[in-house]
Amino acid sequence: MNELKAYLEWQRQWVDTALKGVLPDPAKRPRILHEAMHYSVFAGGKRIRPILMIAACEAVGGQRETVIQTACALEMIHTYSLIHDDLPAMDDDDFRRGVPTNHKVYGEATAILAGDALLTQAFVLLSTPQPGIDARLQQRISQLIAVAAGAAGMVGGQVVDMEAEGKNSDLETVNYIHRHKTGALILASLQAGALLGGADEATFQRLTQFGENAGLAFQIADDLLDIEGNQEELGKDIGSDQARGKATYPAVLGIEESRRQADQLHRQALDCLAPLGDKAQALRAISAYIIQRTH
Repeated sequence: MNELKAYLEWQRQWVDTALKGVLPDPAKRPRILHEAMHYSVFAGGKRIRPILMIAACEAVGGQRETVIQTACALEMIHTYSLIHDDLPAMDDDDFRRGVPTNHKVYGEATAILAGDALLTQAFVLLSTPQPGIDARLQQRISQLIAVAAGAAGMVGGQVVDMEAEGKNSDLETVNYIHRHKTGALILASLQAGALLGGADEATFQRLTQFGENAGLAFQIADDLLDIEGNQEELGKDIGSDQARGKATYPAVLGIEESRRQADQLHRQALDCLAPLGDKAQALRAISAYIIQRTH
């Protein structure tokens, strides 16, 4: 566990340094917008998605320097989604990662625009030529991430999540929400890392299967944390899913069956990594951490 913590912290610091280099200078006009962007990007995120991209790249024999620009773009997309998710029109959350949400600090209008700016800046990065990366590969990865972030992925999942609120949802609906709203970006991070690391098609498919299973297990664990987690450790409101009647695994299957499903998905995810041997050890450890975490 100490070895994993050291790995995660090492990679997080590296990603943070890179993010500071690609975000607009908060001292430049419009300062309030740039400050709001920095506020949420550096509000204590674990950088799980960029680190998964790095680990996937390394698992197929690639170098982490190859993925950093794409990893930063993905983290910007993730952060924009959190800013908008917290807004009164959606989840209406006051805290995120232990600090006030963006709209509580900068107001709703600036928070919306900060999210818009982060999303747009992400695609500036994704469309900027990268040394040593074939233009066709870069285009494939950009499209892959765009699909994962849009109506066929995260945004579509958010809409179905809102539609299902307060209703008696079935397992199919919960699966759809989780695979799209959260799972799509996790999967895209692994796929992008594999492609940038030079994975062949068979290895790419194995990491895709790993991402599908691990992403769903991650969200089930997140559902359980909303019920069983410690608010101080999590840094966000506990019980908000239940209070709003969200479509979650515990709401449909109960706590024990949800936990069993998460464990089963995690085992299936690990099976996908078996052919990669020791090079995939970081992915194994990270998947266990995000699924078994307490905050």
